Amino acid sequence: MTPIDTAPPPTARRALLVLAVVLMMLATTGWTVVRHQKGPRTALAAELARWRESATAGGGLPPADAPPARITAFFHSLTPREGSRLAARYPHVVGNLNGAPVTLRYLANRAALASALAREEERVAGNGLTADGRREAARRVHRFSSLMGEDRQILAFDPSGQGRVAEVFGDLDGAERVSVVVPGVDTNLLTFQRTARRYSAPVGMARSLHAAERRAAPAVRSAVVAWADYTSPAGVGMDSATGRLAELGAVRLTAFTEALPGRSRVALFCHSYGSVVCGVAARHLPARVVDVTVAGSPGMRADDVAGLGTTARVWAARDADDWIEGVPHLAVGDLGHGEDPVAPEFGARVVSAVRAVGHTGYFEPGTDSLGNFAAIGVGAYSAVDCADGGASCRKGTFGAENGERA
Repeated sequence: MTPIDTAPPPTARRALLVLAVVLMMLATTGWTVVRHQKGPRTALAAELARWRESATAGGGLPPADAPPARITAFFHSLTPREGSRLAARYPHVVGNLNGAPVTLRYLANRAALASALAREEERVAGNGLTADGRREAARRVHRFSSLMGEDRQILAFDPSGQGRVAEVFGDLDGAERVSVVVPGVDTNLLTFQRTARRYSAPVGMARSLHAAERRAAPAVRSAVVAWADYTSPAGVGMDSATGRLAELGAVRLTAFTEALPGRSRVALFCHSYGSVVCGVAARHLPARVVDVTVAGSPGMRADDVAGLGTTARVWAARDADDWIEGVPHLAVGDLGHGEDPVAPEFGARVVSAVRAVGHTGYFEPGTDSLGNFAAIGVGAYSAVDCADGGASCRKGTFGAENGERA
């Protein structure tokens, strides 16, 4: 048998290459292939069970998984006092219920946070934790206390496992333009916000983008959502190299965008593994999602923009020293995420990311990437700087040539 006869076929070679890269990353970073999501559970499951019992028994409640339009109609049928009583009785359900009034969700999540904070404080004061467990519980106490700040608008909150959360910056009800930041690997309650490297965490990304949007278009009513309401991969391992969690996250992202209030146009800003989530969700997103922007993307699980099946404009950014460039943009079965979104053959509108540093620098103030994201978010397409220094990425955007806002 000749050497060529023993060589694996091209498809197998591609799979081996992807697997080899994943294993190399695991070996050099110290991350494990599977890191289990651990942490105390909340009352959400118990509340959902009581909610279902009431709905089934004719108690007047719609199913918690009903379409957002039905949930919205139900709450519109209630008086303000009835809505507040429902939020007080089922804070964990109402706080995460797509279609419920935004202000009621804020109120419900404040109650859910207070409950979670009390439980964590009891755990810290008790004697049943290891030293590591006590440190993590103390960190959760700090996080919950921070999320309860008077200026915080918490749109989703579930502390079970590593936790999920979403926060709004601006007036979501009155916004003309809504931007949604979809973060990537290792996003959870404890990493939702950081003091050091603040712009690498969802809260810092969203705050930075909201400030940039207000500078770019003061007259446009804009809001930004830091959306960490899905279970992201823990570290660089098999979960981050496959689409399983992206598929689950895409369902949640689609439901969330469908339930946004008003008639605002929506732009998604998807970082790292978040771009995989956005790629899987793309064909199911509502028409109000008019822009999908990816940064530092390992791929969107499509060969090209047409393969995403969306009518939204697709934009992409990658800075010159982002390590994600070295990841093979391949897909073999469920392993790998496909073509590089900044590659010409993918067909995205590639924007400048000058001055962004590394994989997490795209939302840093003063970077071309943040300025471009802000322009996209408010529809000021003529202000977008293309990566090639020309106007190729702006071609076909309404009014871009005349400096008008689309």
